Amino acid sequence: MKPLEKIEFFKKKEKLNAILISGVNGVGKTTTIGKISKILKSNGNKVMLAASDTFRAAAIEQLENWANKIDVQITKSSQGSDPASVAYKAIEDALNNNFNQVLIDTAGRLQNKKNLMEEYKKIANVTKKIDPDAPHDVILVLDATSGQNVINQVEEFNKIIPITGLIMTKLDGTAKGGILLAVAKKYKLPIIALGLGEKEDDLQIFEAEKFAEAFTQIN
Repeated sequence: MKPLEKIEFFKKKEKLNAILISGVNGVGKTTTIGKISKILKSNGNKVMLAASDTFRAAAIEQLENWANKIDVQITKSSQGSDPASVAYKAIEDALNNNFNQVLIDTAGRLQNKKNLMEEYKKIANVTKKIDPDAPHDVILVLDATSGQNVINQVEEFNKIIPITGLIMTKLDGTAKGGILLAVAKKYKLPIIALGLGEKEDDLQIFEAEKFAEAFTQIN
């Protein structure tokens, strides 16, 4: 798993870096965005959040709470508005105001819902209008308690927009780590971080040796 480390993900970027965060319902995307933002900010990045999960009012509110808590900017619109336009505006504002990290929250979508997946694709396409290389990172958040379903999620999301990194949440019990090994072996995708709990500092940057140690510990 050593080659799958991507510690540079959290380093300070010299130019704008747009990060699309995706995953199915309930994996902890919005909370994970808050935790990522905190690490990015502590490394000297100027961070903007884009509330492109306009499907649920609660998601916009939750992201706003995180933005206030860690003191970063947020671009939002009302519930039901076009998610792609929120992402576009966030990247535009970020470019005009020298931000170097934009994290785009997207609605939890089941990989078998075609219309939601089309909307997800549209968000990615609209970012390209500002920067042809955007989104610069596409992070899929996975829930360690989902078992084999995780493999299917990686497969389907990767078809729509190629994934550049994975974050696995709810890994607070080492027994669940086996599914991460399976995904790593099959897809060889970078592993960005592991979510080990609910608190704002419970996101651990992925280090293969630490993971292997925890995984092979006999309690």
